[in-house]
Amino acid sequence: MPEAILGISAYYHDSAAAIIVDGEIIAAAQEERFTRKKHDSSFPVNAVKYVLDEAEITGNDIQAIVFYEKPLIKFERLLETYHAFAPRGITSFLSAIPVWIKEKLFMKKMLREEIRKLLPGNYRLLFPEHHLSHAASAFYPSPFSEAAILTIDGVGEWATSTICHGQGNRIEILKEMDFPHSIGLLYSAFTYYTGFRVNSGEYKLMGLAPYGNPASGQFKGFRNKILGEMVDIREDGSVLLNMKYFNFATGLKMANDKRWEKLFGLPPRKEENELMQGYMNMALAIQQITEEVVLKLARTAQHLTGSKNLVMAGGVALNSVANGKLLQAGIFDDIWIQPAAGDAGGALGAALAGWHIWKGKERRIDPSSDAMQGAFLGPKYTDDDIERVARRYNAKYSHISDFKQLADLTAGYIAEGKVVGWFQGRMEFGPRALGNRSILGDARNPDMQKRMNLKIKYREGFRPFAPAVPEEDIGEYFDLDRPSPYMLLVVPVLNERRNPIPEGYHNMELFERLYHPRSDVPAITHIDFSARLQSVNRDINPRFWKLIHAFKKLTGYSVLINTSFNVRGEPIVCSPEEAFRCFMRTEMDYLVMGDYLFDKNQQQSLQNDAAWKETFNLD
Repeated sequence: MPEAILGISAYYHDSAAAIIVDGEIIAAAQEERFTRKKHDSSFPVNAVKYVLDEAEITGNDIQAIVFYEKPLIKFERLLETYHAFAPRGITSFLSAIPVWIKEKLFMKKMLREEIRKLLPGNYRLLFPEHHLSHAASAFYPSPFSEAAILTIDGVGEWATSTICHGQGNRIEILKEMDFPHSIGLLYSAFTYYTGFRVNSGEYKLMGLAPYGNPASGQFKGFRNKILGEMVDIREDGSVLLNMKYFNFATGLKMANDKRWEKLFGLPPRKEENELMQGYMNMALAIQQITEEVVLKLARTAQHLTGSKNLVMAGGVALNSVANGKLLQAGIFDDIWIQPAAGDAGGALGAALAGWHIWKGKERRIDPSSDAMQGAFLGPKYTDDDIERVARRYNAKYSHISDFKQLADLTAGYIAEGKVVGWFQGRMEFGPRALGNRSILGDARNPDMQKRMNLKIKYREGFRPFAPAVPEEDIGEYFDLDRPSPYMLLVVPVLNERRNPIPEGYHNMELFERLYHPRSDVPAITHIDFSARLQSVNRDINPRFWKLIHAFKKLTGYSVLINTSFNVRGEPIVCSPEEAFRCFMRTEMDYLVMGDYLFDKNQQQSLQNDAAWKETFNLD
């Protein structure tokens, strides 16, 4: 009889469900992919249904349902924080406390009621701490039998960062940093102040940072003011925030706008406003400071554990620039980062903690591979599903059962400068598209970044794109000596592929710098000659690997732009219908779903139909 553990994260942001059967990760997915509400925080009804169906288990097989944090300890932190800062925060208090008293204090009851709708029965409910769930998600799927564990995010119950030691199936918490002192919340405050949304725009701030001018007096002034006024960074990586500059503890905003404006001489930027150089310099300052904190924490973790290996999770572990700097620093021999490092991954960590800690089960470790199966843990769809969508919309397509022919044809289109939606196999778990729910383009094309940002993704033009390259070809393009399968490392593009930059480069306007071709793969080379690399393993994702290989045979280059299959403000597509609708609403040229090829030009009769235009908002 199989033994299953169901993990759940919910009620903050990025709700998700994951299931472990006999110690193996079977399925995991974010709720947003089903509801189409980005960062959906509701109870993950659809994700739970999916993982249960995928695992093909009955209620009798479930040993426990594990929620990713301890709600009562979080409520304790809320009360103590409001008390400590009183009378400040009365507005926030009156907003938050009624919800807690009415609902969240009775989380166990709420969870039981939601679960019984899906799985009648009286299940054992477990509540590991938030950062233990992160630590479990990082250590247990890793290829290491022993490792230092570093978790860094905004805040869980009290902890904002932890250093743990993983050995076998045990995790020992060695040190933690507590709220309100948080490098994650500090970074989010700057995310807010530069005009991006907290809990979703942090990667935009990271992408903006290289546009800062490190030689400018303004940048140096910002950096000195942050370090002199806002945050005290200790040698062990712990931080102390000057709370007079922050409102997140008791207010409804991240920052005290008046004090920030007085300190920096810049008002908070509105999301729709122009990006001035001052905000770029601010982004660079906080990015550099964050990298320094991460490096100090990593050194402390190495000192405390003596380990040669590091694993990471928590939202700050998605800062791929800091991860790249950490790898280059050589503090550890090897690093593994959970691809779903944020709160969605907490569902997986909770399930793994239930299996290895509560049940005491030993790990099955493969030193040559992690247990995440390429992060392809979401739903997959059949030919019938794809044909059903085509019939529903009267769409024209070609069915090409010979995959080599399909790959050669698709590679040819990409080489011609076409943009292709690529929908294959199981959906990825985590925030990155890794070759199954992707939009692809030619990295050699100097106009491709602009076109894909503005015409396909409908997002900010400064945003960089990631390259996908076969694992064995990494060294041809990038200064990296190991795989990067989950797009979590920013690394340098090789010097021999770079083009010289013009004099006064840092004083140019943003888009003058952006559209200067910096290498022979300009569409994936960021303005500091870096790239957020995804390596593709032939065995883990053979179809994507074969497509890139076909492109290499045709062009001599084995690198493609790989960006997520969605537009700004929407989750990555999950189903064939969502993929087809996204394809029709953007300026993508082709869509490949399984063995089916859709050509936008062949859909011309549909595009001219008034009802069709209304359905897809094509006007």
